[in-house]
Amino acid sequence: NYITRSIPTGLVPLAATSTQTLPVPITGAISTLQPAWIPPDCAGTPVATIIPATEEVTPTPAIEANKPVDQQTQLQIFDQTVQIVNSLYVYPDFNGHNWNAVVPANRAAIQKGVSTQTFYALMQGLIDALGDDHSRFDSPVDVAYEQAQLNGTSQFVGIGVLVIPEVEKSRISIGGVFPNSPAEHSGLQTHDSLLAVDGLPIVQNGEVYTYRVRGPQCSAERLTVQSPGQSPRDVMIVRHSIVGDLPVQARLIPTTDGSKIGYIMLPSFFDEKIPGEVADALRSFGKLDGLIIDNRVNGGGSSDVVEPVLSYFTSGTLGQFKTRTAVTRLFTIQPNAIENSQTVPLVILVGRNTASFGEIFSGALQDSGRAKLVGEHSAGNVEILHAHSFPDGSLMWLAEETFDPAVHHTRWEGTGVIPDVQAYADWDTFTFATDPAIKAALQVLGHQ
Repeated sequence: NYITRSIPTGLVPLAATSTQTLPVPITGAISTLQPAWIPPDCAGTPVATIIPATEEVTPTPAIEANKPVDQQTQLQIFDQTVQIVNSLYVYPDFNGHNWNAVVPANRAAIQKGVSTQTFYALMQGLIDALGDDHSRFDSPVDVAYEQAQLNGTSQFVGIGVLVIPEVEKSRISIGGVFPNSPAEHSGLQTHDSLLAVDGLPIVQNGEVYTYRVRGPQCSAERLTVQSPGQSPRDVMIVRHSIVGDLPVQARLIPTTDGSKIGYIMLPSFFDEKIPGEVADALRSFGKLDGLIIDNRVNGGGSSDVVEPVLSYFTSGTLGQFKTRTAVTRLFTIQPNAIENSQTVPLVILVGRNTASFGEIFSGALQDSGRAKLVGEHSAGNVEILHAHSFPDGSLMWLAEETFDPAVHHTRWEGTGVIPDVQAYADWDTFTFATDPAIKAALQVLGHQ
């Protein structure tokens, strides 16, 4: 398969971060709190917080370290990488960057001798120098972690939320809550914001410290949380193992005119369970008067996921993929109707965190006339990545193609897909019931 997935500058899962500089804790009295829920396998374990700094050396998920790579192999991988980029990178001018100056300097560094860890950092920096925010070089550990995500078997110890960093507001907003997680049992909801952990700020001086939310199994943490329109509050949560990715969220939207409007939130196209989850949601809805698909946090993923989801709603050739020299293949979808999914009036919500295949999915349905888009313009990052493997188990994902929509041939790279109706607000300022984009989508569908 092939993927489109941007480097997560907006929406990110809570992940461990190494070697951060610790800021000064927030001062003030620490209130005595009791957790709203204790995971069953933590029952009987003393509830105690840990020093936040120790979270830094408790990486999750636990994946073995990269194996040593000798200098000869390092040079072979480097030279092969350069050859592939020179031959296949979608922009023959290297996206306007001085690639030819970067290459010899990095090769010279390897020839002088670098550790395995430094080598992988160097390779990541080499590909980052292309400047497309899409191509990347993954070490073997990175590959193992991403494969676990794709298979839906990734595991970490935390509270079970997906977050959107709001650096300018010194907070991170919750983009989704994992079912049966400590966060859900503690009453946290999508659109809530996390301000601090055990008195230490989540965001300070432009740095995002999401790793503080994680920690050892059954350890407790005091989160400072704020819901839209409310004052901050403290919540004690016991960390627990979270397995898999955030699932599809599906519900019927209450209406005053008796219409049956479905809502499906697609967190990404990077979990192979998503097509089945969407199919289950459509079957549970039955015949609909309208459907809203929420792609505002969808940062892309795999063709093996996006194509079967598209098949529920449309068919035919939606566009084509192009390299720097030729059209490589058509983007053709075979229909797979569930209830009236092929004909139901369709609105897709998009926003600044909609990227990659999230954009292609939304834009292709708009381009073909199958759907209307509501929200704000998307990220504008639609290059198609192809994988190149190396003997040490590392992978380079290289932007080798762009997408050309079939009808209007609009260039989305850099500009994003443009909604038919502008309707948005900061993620942390509304709830599902007050969501301005959902209200606008209902109007587009002709219902209320």
